Amino acid sequence: MPIQRFRKTDFRASDLIARKRDGLPLTAAELRWLIAGFVSGEVADYQMSAFAMATVLRGMTPAETLALTLAMRDSGKRVRVAKRGRPRLDKHSTGGVGDKVSLCLAPLIAACGGRVPMISGRGLGHTGGTLDKLEAIPGFRVSLPLRRFAHQVERIGVAFAGQTRDIAPADRSLYALRDVTATVDSVPLITASILSKKLATDLDALVMDIKVGRGAFMKSLAAAETLADSLIRVGRAAGLPVSVVFTAMDAPLGRAVGNALEAREAFEVLLGAGPEDLVECTLVLGAEMLRRGGLARTEAAARRLLLEALRSRAALSVMQAVVRAQGGDPRVVAEPDRLAHAPHRILVHAERAGFIRNIDALEVGHTCVALGAGRARAEDAIDPRVGVMIQRKPGDRVRKGEVIAEVHAADAAPGRRAARSIATAYEIGAASKPKPLVLGRRHG
Repeated sequence: MPIQRFRKTDFRASDLIARKRDGLPLTAAELRWLIAGFVSGEVADYQMSAFAMATVLRGMTPAETLALTLAMRDSGKRVRVAKRGRPRLDKHSTGGVGDKVSLCLAPLIAACGGRVPMISGRGLGHTGGTLDKLEAIPGFRVSLPLRRFAHQVERIGVAFAGQTRDIAPADRSLYALRDVTATVDSVPLITASILSKKLATDLDALVMDIKVGRGAFMKSLAAAETLADSLIRVGRAAGLPVSVVFTAMDAPLGRAVGNALEAREAFEVLLGAGPEDLVECTLVLGAEMLRRGGLARTEAAARRLLLEALRSRAALSVMQAVVRAQGGDPRVVAEPDRLAHAPHRILVHAERAGFIRNIDALEVGHTCVALGAGRARAEDAIDPRVGVMIQRKPGDRVRKGEVIAEVHAADAAPGRRAARSIATAYEIGAASKPKPLVLGRRHG
């Protein structure tokens, strides 16, 4: 439904900011007015920034968080995918280094009988974005009109698109302010940001992959659990079942970090290959999606369906159809080496012998941003070719001088600097047991 309109005299933004500053709860009507005014321009950016900071400092009650989420959802249009037939399912990750799961998971779910209307984002800070990875495919368009987006989900089972002015525009504008005013770190604001977009696509179930560790926004499991509880509670109140899987993000996921490199690795998974941790993360999240969508009764049955979709290359065919429908070259899915390559490759060698105990995902992420794989500022251009290939992973034994990583760079000098940074990201010492991929689960 369209967002409710109020007369200018009903409320004043300064009064609502003051109440939130003083730790007092706002009503649903007040929050709807604030969001409507922000979208229309009646509430200024600086006032919304002040409100965001007050929320970071004072928090919100569960009722306020729900009201804010629904107001942000209703600030735009809804994606109308038919309710009959196959379930509408989605996965959302809080962001990590080397996380390209969406590119192999979405076509897998479609091949197993689900529909995935995936509204994705771009890279943020040291973490990569699904849209940037997709745009490494020549010609691929991530800007789709809502009607075409919904039709593609019906016809193929998957559509990838970026957030537009039609879908939760309040979130789009508010996030831009939060990113530059140190107000990203707020559980109520994160909850409303994620769920307002997902509720706009009328899902039957949502699976959250909350990353935990050095390379994630949630550094501790306790912080991740707080966010999970908020997402589940608000989702339930809004009619959206939410499940959460906590996965480790101390080291990069998979071996590729960088947009074309990650797209290539995701397609290798669809071809039946790919790194073990990336495949396992895809299967864990996919099994939870199939179970929540009623497409499999047990996790074992769900994994069998997913593995068969890989073996038969049904998921590969779905991804080829998606790339073709969105203007890209479908040949790159079955022939990933067609994707762009950087002109310079610099090898990184182990500085000592021993076992790889960890790879600092945060350092790897920042290094890739410096190479041009991510953005330091919103207006920065992305070079899809650049990044890092992790050749040796935690738990591997290495000799001094052995190649442990490979930097892909547009120019040699930045590539050499990046190689030095990547060398320092490796912790080599005595043998240790690698951390598990899945750290826990929550079910709504």
